Amino acid sequence: MPNDLAHTAAAPPPVSPPRAYGAVQLRCGNSAGMTRIQTLRHSGSLRTLFPTPRSQGMSAVLINTAGGITGGDEFSIDASAGAGSRLTLTTQAAERAYRAQPGETGTVTVKLCVKPKAQIAWLPQETLLFEKSSLRRRLDAEVATDAGLLVVEPIVFGRIAMGEVLTEARFEDRWRVHRDGTLIFADMVKMDGAIQHQLEQSAIADHARAMATVLLVAPNAEAMLPRLQALLGDTCGASLIRPGVLLARLLAPDSFLLRRTLIPVIRLLNQNEIPKTWVL
Repeated sequence: MPNDLAHTAAAPPPVSPPRAYGAVQLRCGNSAGMTRIQTLRHSGSLRTLFPTPRSQGMSAVLINTAGGITGGDEFSIDASAGAGSRLTLTTQAAERAYRAQPGETGTVTVKLCVKPKAQIAWLPQETLLFEKSSLRRRLDAEVATDAGLLVVEPIVFGRIAMGEVLTEARFEDRWRVHRDGTLIFADMVKMDGAIQHQLEQSAIADHARAMATVLLVAPNAEAMLPRLQALLGDTCGASLIRPGVLLARLLAPDSFLLRRTLIPVIRLLNQNEIPKTWVL
């Protein structure tokens, strides 16, 4: 008599739900010369505040009510600026990537769409990586030929003042930017394991513990290069990737010194405007 148990498929292991989930969808457009909300949806632990505008553009402040990111968390931001509008996106405070369970990774996905003659500035505050954290980020943007996009992503690999050292952590950051459907910029940063040891290498960061990547896609990007280079120190660099695409990398010993250079850079590239949360 056949053994029915031998033909019974093993039950798949249970799939753990994310500890936290959050999503924001924001669409804005130009109305009588002012940027106005057209669509706003948020769910889970992501919320959006809109400070009183100081100009014709709009600012949106993202708040993660979960208090940080850990393994299994899933967050997504989808923002679009309609023709002739201007949108600045930032965060209420520095984001924290906390210790994750083995095999689990927190994910953050950002999608940006900039229509003709519109502008988006993606200016989140620092992401702080903690020991044994695991974070995967992805940014995808579509930019019209005559539109502008500014992306600034600072990251801190452990806080020096707290004696934090990353002996085991994982971080992945993937950027893809298209202009009118054509890929114009691609970037990938991936660090795994003893990140502190990797940062000590002279060819990687030469002991720096804070880093920022700055990308400007705009018709006037070439004209901004000399003024941007004048703001950067010896541990930073900027270059024109292609017409209309400007990239800068900033390294600093800690987040305070990184901000000291980064805030003037944001002011320059964002038409002398910087989110209030950056300077409070």
